Amino acid sequence: MNLTSGSGRTIAEAVGQAGIARRPARQESAGRSSASRIFLVLLGLLGALVFVGLGIWQLERRVWKLDLIARVDQRIHAPVVDVPGPENWKAINAAGHEYSHVRLAGRFLGGANTLVQAVTELGGGYWVLTPMQTDRGFVVLVNRGFIPPERKAEFERESGGLAAPAVIDGLLRITEPGGGFLRNNDAAGNRWYSRDVAAIATARGLAKAAPYFVDAEASGTDSWPRGGLTVVTFRNTHLVYALTWFTLAAMLAIALARSMIGRRRRPAR
Repeated sequence: MNLTSGSGRTIAEAVGQAGIARRPARQESAGRSSASRIFLVLLGLLGALVFVGLGIWQLERRVWKLDLIARVDQRIHAPVVDVPGPENWKAINAAGHEYSHVRLAGRFLGGANTLVQAVTELGGGYWVLTPMQTDRGFVVLVNRGFIPPERKAEFERESGGLAAPAVIDGLLRITEPGGGFLRNNDAAGNRWYSRDVAAIATARGLAKAAPYFVDAEASGTDSWPRGGLTVVTFRNTHLVYALTWFTLAAMLAIALARSMIGRRRRPAR
């Protein structure tokens, strides 16, 4: 006996047609789900690779930092030497010369000091940079030390010129061109955020100025400016950061693997 539906079709025909209509919809849904899984897997793999790359970068930074620490420690404890003269200026660079223990002799020049914003172990304030005419005929900017903000006006008025000859021991530092973080040096406004030797020399009309400056050592007194505040210890946490990135990469890879294995074991419906 053939049962018919209201439209005149048999029940079997109606069921068959409905099954045929539903089958492409299920296939389309399965296709979208598969594409989404593939996209998420690729995104996860990309994330893991990024984490591994960051870990490797931190290891490279660690090697650089260890080299810097060893280099600085060796140089600051080395015997004092004369500052490099004009014949050696073209070869001056951070890797070969920064933090060298140096000495210069001469007279501080008159004229305005250059006050550069600074943050030290004594708090915020300014470095006082004063040019010295050396006995060898060239000029070197000397960072005489740190002053607190309330001393700014006093050292802006100070000419910087000292009648008596002076001998300065300190650390050779490489110029800091441009300015500080998000703040450019403003020579016209006399606002300085980094020790840019070339810009300061131009602003002060200094001829034959060395392309470096010297951080003076502590004077042994409590007078201002306060020397000897050069940072010569450096934090080295790069290994911790590297392990953190590698751990995140491993966790992400494990999560992806477990997800893929779980889907393979799931019974088909």
